[in-house]
Amino acid sequence: MPARRLLVVLTAVLALGVPASASAGGWSSPPPGVDLTNADRCDFLDPAQCLFPWPNDYFTVPDRHSDTGRRINFQAASMPANKDGVIIDPAEWNRSDGFSPGNMILTKVPGFDTPAAFQRTGAVPVTDIGRTYDRRQPIVVINTRTKRRHLIWSELDANPTNPADVNLIIRPAVNFDESTRYIVALRNLKDANGNTIPASAAFRLYRDGRRTHNATIERRRPHMESIFRTLWRAGIARHDLYLAWDFTVASERNNSQRALAIRNDAFRQLGDHDLRDLKVRGSAPQYTVTSTTNFQPCGTDGCGPGEDAELARRVEGTIKVPCYLDKAGCPPGSRFNFAHPWDRTPTQIPGNTVDVRFICNIPWAAVDGPGVRPARPSLYGHGLLGNPDEVNSGNVQAMSAEHNFMFCATPWAGMAQEDIANAIATLQSFGNFPTLTDRLQQGFLSFMYLGRLMIHPDGFGRNAAFQDEGRSVIDARRLFYDGNSQGGIFGGALTALAPDYTRAVLGVPAMNYSTLLRRSVDFDAYSAFLGPAYPSLSQRPLILSLVQMLWDRSDPNGYAHHITDDPLPGTPSHKVLMHVALGDHQVANVAAEVEARTIGARLRTPAVDAGRSFDRVPFYGIRPIRWFPFDGSAFVMWDAGPTRTDAAGNVIGNPPPPITNTPPREGRDPHSSPRSDVNARVQKSEFLKIDGRVVDVCGSRPCYDAGWTGP
Repeated sequence: MPARRLLVVLTAVLALGVPASASAGGWSSPPPGVDLTNADRCDFLDPAQCLFPWPNDYFTVPDRHSDTGRRINFQAASMPANKDGVIIDPAEWNRSDGFSPGNMILTKVPGFDTPAAFQRTGAVPVTDIGRTYDRRQPIVVINTRTKRRHLIWSELDANPTNPADVNLIIRPAVNFDESTRYIVALRNLKDANGNTIPASAAFRLYRDGRRTHNATIERRRPHMESIFRTLWRAGIARHDLYLAWDFTVASERNNSQRALAIRNDAFRQLGDHDLRDLKVRGSAPQYTVTSTTNFQPCGTDGCGPGEDAELARRVEGTIKVPCYLDKAGCPPGSRFNFAHPWDRTPTQIPGNTVDVRFICNIPWAAVDGPGVRPARPSLYGHGLLGNPDEVNSGNVQAMSAEHNFMFCATPWAGMAQEDIANAIATLQSFGNFPTLTDRLQQGFLSFMYLGRLMIHPDGFGRNAAFQDEGRSVIDARRLFYDGNSQGGIFGGALTALAPDYTRAVLGVPAMNYSTLLRRSVDFDAYSAFLGPAYPSLSQRPLILSLVQMLWDRSDPNGYAHHITDDPLPGTPSHKVLMHVALGDHQVANVAAEVEARTIGARLRTPAVDAGRSFDRVPFYGIRPIRWFPFDGSAFVMWDAGPTRTDAAGNVIGNPPPPITNTPPREGRDPHSSPRSDVNARVQKSEFLKIDGRVVDVCGSRPCYDAGWTGP
């Protein structure tokens, strides 16, 4: 080589910081500050966690057979491990064709780890999500199809006390579109002193166009250049970027095809091949009535033994449901059965069924008194890790008696009382997580079979336990759904799949457990099991976001785009009424708002009084209801009022929820207040009719409950 040419080459190499010696990674060693040790399975742009930045197409591979054209490709050595070294097996994740439509976005930015740094940066906060569209907003997520910004908020994890464990979390304020690629761009991030945080040495190689002689780095360059081009078209320049990467959102089929497959097969076994048209065909599911309790009316001096003021009869029994899990009878801890490892839909082991419990309560209005008429049949969904006996609680019985509903309940298999031991085992080793979400999908069948029995001509109405003087006490024209807490959450997913009802009330609902858990007081008890098993506070958000990808198959987060106006294949469209408790200690308001935006629910206004929200524009992006009665899906906020003391010295009311990813704890938990309010029950009843509407029961002021009458 001529001396002059050699000098030019050496000068270029030194300028790039590229050692002249070759490396096992290809061609030459990486520049200083760039660690490619595990680049085959970890993204070297963020070394804080192997799977950071998250979610990330770096961990996918092309797949021409998938709906998105990609497939998740996590390596076992990249997955988190518990304290015993048990790694989360990525096999089930690697069946996915993309990431969750509600995935929290995670990365570690050294120096951007305190409230002061967040404030100095001007990042879009949960209290002002409209700042997503600020021209100079430093944190943006771009839809690569539209080149538009996606509505988000950002936050620093408030749970660790050591800044070294604090990650940046970016959350979608409306779910990401399915089968769509997004780009995350961070720019002009500041530390607590207002100094601009410099990009990493690895990212600067791409951002600044610094060529190297390393094969691993250069193979990625064309893709990074395509990211920069897309950002430029979206108005985001590359020169001030701190970091940018992309990810692909999973397809509709990815999240729904298993539940749809077992639903369709189970109903085909009954002889019903068309579940879209709201017509009951084929035979009724098999069932057995195990007990019937007839109550007597209460006397003038109150209710004595065997008497009930609201219910005439309670019927209990079991339903035989096809089981698609891999153990006989679908017990907790079982998983979907696949005939072949490469199958995408479960199959039933021949003859495998499960007998699921049900409870039905028949009100006096359906059997006695003036104007007696058959009761409206409604499924009831119980709360967190509970059981169907919740249908016997006071507010449900009051709804039944006041508005002539027959409520029937069955366990939320997967997250019922019988699943507690398996849930605890999962918190200690998340490789067990498929057992939870698979059984939840199996549990949807229990509700759908129970619902079919409630309206089938040869179902419950033919049984003497559901008759009065030889006539059915059930108005079998249409089924409905009403659920609270966990029943309001999973009720959303069930509604997206339901063939026999088109209207559902979701009481104190939300979606996306990876958002909900850290914002719920209910998680306190379960953190006692998670903490010792996974002690790294920096890693826990990643674990929750990882499992959300599988949870989407049963969490409404994976179905939200199809709960209302864009129904799943072979499924009718639905309308839902969301009743939300302001400052709910157990189910985060912010996650309910994300659900409302995603499903297109309209907001009942005025929603809150001045001072009852920390948001600059409360309920940003949720369009208001312009007139009543309203024929659509609705979001109604119920307020128990500010914290105060009643005449007996008891603390009542509650403040708005905190703006951090921590639970509300002040005041009295309003979680049960909406369902206990007479006006709320009137609104639910008017909605749960064949031609129901959302009616206004609150007048010119916000909706109040728990005795609060306003300021």
